[in-house]
Amino acid sequence: ISGSIVYLGMMVGAFFWGGLADKMGRRQSLLICMSVNGFFAFLSSFVQGYGFFLFCRLLSGFGIGGAVPTVFSYFSEVLAREKRGEHLSWLCMFWMIGGIYASAMAWAIIPHYGWSFSMGSAYQFHSWRVFVIVCALPCVSSVVALTFMPESPRFLLEVGKHDEAWMILKQIHDTNMRARGQPEKVFTVNRIKIPKQIDEFIEIQSDTGSWYMRCFVRIRTEFYGIWLTFMKCFNYPVKQNTIMLTTVWLTLSFGYYGLSVWFPDVIKHLQSDEYASHVKLFNRERVVDFTFNFTLENQIHSNGEYINDRFIGMKFKSVTFEDSLFQNCSFSNVTSLNTYFKNCTFISTFFYNTDLEQYKFMDSEFTNVTFLHSKTGCQITFDDDYSAYWIYFVNFLGTLAVLPGNIVSALLMDRIGRLTMLGGSMVLSGISCFFLWFGTSESMMIGMLCLYNGLTISAWNSLDVITVELYPTDRRATGFGFLNALCKAAAVLGNLIFGSLVGITKSIPILLASTVLVCGGLVGLRLPDTRNQVLM
Repeated sequence: ISGSIVYLGMMVGAFFWGGLADKMGRRQSLLICMSVNGFFAFLSSFVQGYGFFLFCRLLSGFGIGGAVPTVFSYFSEVLAREKRGEHLSWLCMFWMIGGIYASAMAWAIIPHYGWSFSMGSAYQFHSWRVFVIVCALPCVSSVVALTFMPESPRFLLEVGKHDEAWMILKQIHDTNMRARGQPEKVFTVNRIKIPKQIDEFIEIQSDTGSWYMRCFVRIRTEFYGIWLTFMKCFNYPVKQNTIMLTTVWLTLSFGYYGLSVWFPDVIKHLQSDEYASHVKLFNRERVVDFTFNFTLENQIHSNGEYINDRFIGMKFKSVTFEDSLFQNCSFSNVTSLNTYFKNCTFISTFFYNTDLEQYKFMDSEFTNVTFLHSKTGCQITFDDDYSAYWIYFVNFLGTLAVLPGNIVSALLMDRIGRLTMLGGSMVLSGISCFFLWFGTSESMMIGMLCLYNGLTISAWNSLDVITVELYPTDRRATGFGFLNALCKAAAVLGNLIFGSLVGITKSIPILLASTVLVCGGLVGLRLPDTRNQVLM
C-alpha cells in the first residue's frame, strides 16, 4: 500500500508541478516540489500512526512527482542542440544512481533490526525509519544547490522577462568562452521575443479585493491556467505527437514496471518452492522433559505431544505445529520467522520474552497460559531472514544492470538518433521477454532481469529526450508532466496485473509484456525525428 500511495502522489504531482513550471518558472517550481518531498519524507520517518504515515508518503510522492518533468524541461533549455541528446541521457543516468543508492541503503540499513529503539510503548523507531531519512538526504542537497541556480532563459523569454534572460545567457556564454580559452569573445543578441501581456484581472483583484478573495482568485486562476496549458497539448501542431507519445509512454511503463515487480516475486517463488521441497515432517512425536536450545528450521510437526518441555534461547524458522499438545511447557527468549501453531492446545504453559504474537496461534486453545514481556516488531536478524537479503540484492543487481545501457544511449543518442534507439530498444526488450520461458532457476531469472533492464533503459532515455524536444517552451513541462502521470498510472496497473499472476502462469506475463513493448516501439518509430531540431 505504501508503494502504491507514493505512485498515486507522483501521478498527481507530475501533472500539477509540470503545469505550474510552465506558469511560474522551472527553478521555482522545482525548488518548491523538492522541498515538499524532503519535508514530508523526513516527517514520515518519525510518525507512528499508519494512516498518518501513508498521508506523509502521499505528499512526499506529490512533491517528487514534479521533479522529473520540471528538471528535464529546465536542463534541456540551457543545452546546445549538438549535445542535447547526450547530456539529457547523462541526466537520465542519475535515476539509476538514485536507484543504486536506495537499493544499497536498503540492503545496508533495513536488515539491521538492532538499530531500533523505543521510548515507552508509544514511540517505536526501527531501522527502516533510518533508511527513509537517508533516502531524503539527496533531496535536501538538491534544494540547497537549486538556490544558487538561475532560471531557464527560454522560460524568461517566453514570459517577456528579456533583461533577466539576457543576463543569464551572457553568464552562460562567458562561462563557455572562458572554458574554451576565448574570454575576449563578446556576447551579442540579434532578436528578442515580444513580452506577453499581464493578466489585468489579477492585478485589479490584488489592489481592491480582500486577502482571502485575492488568494482564492489567484489559486483559481493558476489552476485554470494549468488546465488551459494542458489542453494546448492537444492542439495543432502537437496533437498527433501527444497521442503517439501517450501510447509509447503507457506501453513502456506497463511492460517495464509490470515485469520489474514480477521478476523479484518469481525469484522469491522459486526460492520458496525449493525451500519447501526440503521440509522435514514429524508425526505423532512425544517429547517429555526435554530442553530445546537450538534452532528448528523448515519443519512441520503434526499430532505431537510436548510434556514438561523447555524452549529456551532458541529460534524457530519456518516451523509449523499442527494439532499438537503443549502441557506444562515454558518458552523463554524465543524468536520466530514464518512460524505458526495451528489448532494446538496449550495447558499450564508459560511464555516469557518471546515474539510469539496472537496471529501466530491459529485456532488454538489456551488453558492457564501466561504471556510476559512479549516482544514487538521485527526481531529476526539479517542472517536469519535470508529472503530479505535476496530481495535487496536482486533489486541492487537489476538497478546496476542499466549502467551499460545508460552509457551506450548517452554516447549514441546524437549519432544514431532518438527514434532508432527508442524503437530498437523497445522491440529488443519485447523479444528478450521470450527468453523467460527458460528461466527455471534463481540465477537464470536474475540474469534475465539484468538483460531486460539493460535493454529497456535506452528506450527510457530516448523517450525522455524526444518528449522534451517535441513540445514548445510554453507547454513543455505540462506535456511531460501529463505523460509522466500516465506513466505512474500504467506502473500501478502493471504491478497489480503482473503481481497477481506470480506462481499461477508464466505465459500471460511474458506474452503481455512482449506485445505491449513491441507495439509501443513500432508506434515510437513514427514520431518526428528531433535530432537536429531547435527547441520550439
